[in-house]
Amino acid sequence: MDRRTFLQASAATAASAGFAAPALSQGANARTLRFVPQANLANFDPIWGTQYVVRNAAVLVWDTLYGMDDKLAPQRQMVEAEENSSDGLTWTFRLRPGLKFHDGEPVRARDVTASLTRWMARDPMGLMIRGIQEELTATDDRSFRWVLKRPYPKLLVALGKMSTPMAFIMPERIARTDPFTQISEYVGSGPMRFIRNEWVPGARSVFEKFNDYQPRSEPANWLSGGKRMLVDRIEWAIMPDPATAAAALQNGEVDWWENPITDLIPLLRRNRNVQADIADPLGNIGAFRLNHLHPPFNDVRARRALLMAMDQEDYMRAIVGSDDAMWKRLPGYFTPGTPLYTEEGGEILKGPRNLDAARALLRESGYTNQPIVVLAAQDQPITKAQGDVTADLLRRLGMNVDFVATDWGTVGQRRAMKNPPSQGGWNIFFSWHAGADCVSPAANVGLQAGGDGAWFGWPNIPAVQQKIAEWYDAPDLEAEKKVIGELNRAALDNVVYVPSGFFLGYQAWRRNVSGVVKGPIPFAWGVSKS
Repeated sequence: MDRRTFLQASAATAASAGFAAPALSQGANARTLRFVPQANLANFDPIWGTQYVVRNAAVLVWDTLYGMDDKLAPQRQMVEAEENSSDGLTWTFRLRPGLKFHDGEPVRARDVTASLTRWMARDPMGLMIRGIQEELTATDDRSFRWVLKRPYPKLLVALGKMSTPMAFIMPERIARTDPFTQISEYVGSGPMRFIRNEWVPGARSVFEKFNDYQPRSEPANWLSGGKRMLVDRIEWAIMPDPATAAAALQNGEVDWWENPITDLIPLLRRNRNVQADIADPLGNIGAFRLNHLHPPFNDVRARRALLMAMDQEDYMRAIVGSDDAMWKRLPGYFTPGTPLYTEEGGEILKGPRNLDAARALLRESGYTNQPIVVLAAQDQPITKAQGDVTADLLRRLGMNVDFVATDWGTVGQRRAMKNPPSQGGWNIFFSWHAGADCVSPAANVGLQAGGDGAWFGWPNIPAVQQKIAEWYDAPDLEAEKKVIGELNRAALDNVVYVPSGFFLGYQAWRRNVSGVVKGPIPFAWGVSKS
């Protein structure tokens, strides 16, 4: 029995058997949204790490100064007004009146400056801003001033971007936590409160409506506009087994499933009480990160050997199955169908695969059969699929594979370690980047190659960083396109990370749930149950 048949049979059997439904009255049931997230919420510090599951929970609890709309344009959120001086060096901001944290304290400008200081220490765009910052100071309770040494035209993009880590605003006392240490208090000013005493990592997380939240007057549009909560409570139910989640959705034990695997979509669509659709038309870019600090992947020849040997079709079919409409090859790092998409320099990922040449290049790199520590989260279908395909590829290349089958929370902790692989570190881990984050270098955290300031793997490639800097200075779209082509070539020549292809994903929900929108985040505002 193949994987698809097995999963469908398991889900159908579980659905017919049923689960113990929560003991909720009809009214309470309509006010409670039960949601199956992509993974366990193992930690809850949206600045310390970059996992999407943490970001997706954080947008309920913490608000931002600006929010991206579906045109990927930053719109005012906590900010009432801003002004930039004629020389581009001084920004002044005024907060909306009446903003309040969940502990009852007003949001003050000094909370904002402390939050931005912590964020800047961990975010690629934030690090750029910090490098040119002259002063960031609160001028009164609702206003703050940011003085720069040179203009930074994309400042509002940085403050409103949805790529991780986002510039969430926290109370000053929390924001003063060392950015490399996780926070332990979860107080925001967003539309939902995090119910700490009901948090059971690995099982569930609970959020309740914050009645003092004041939505903006504009209609909600992704992370912008009025975030009006139409339910009183959101319960995240952690279900790493896809068959279990599918059965729970069919039986009505849960209302909304963030990322059902493609193999189960035909089964779900046969249930008249369930809807399924593409989650985000901008899709995702599969990725596996290589540790540039330690052998063998500190040598570009070892990294290029993987690009010569891998077949993106193997990865994409492992993730999405046999539906060719759900994936495409991606000889680069930018989202297909967007203005800056390019395949320049992508020849190494095209054409027939050459394992013999890859093995020869690997030998030239000095690889001596040392174990390759591969971290593969088994509770994420995307990472599990990439891990399985990669382990097979490495063995065919003659590499000694130390396959660590673990969970996504553990990967999130261990990938931050710079120790040698033999001392608790790693060589490879698997992830993906939302297409919305890869339309340009601004939010594309995976493309950064500034050494210690780069994402996990810490590539240090000046040629890539130079092209990113040139993109920021490009005067128009044509100039941007030229630089992006050169950047794509430099990033592939040096293998910042390995792109495994472009793919779409699904979401599914009960038909009595309305207001679900397509986008890179499961936006809960505007969602209701009948």
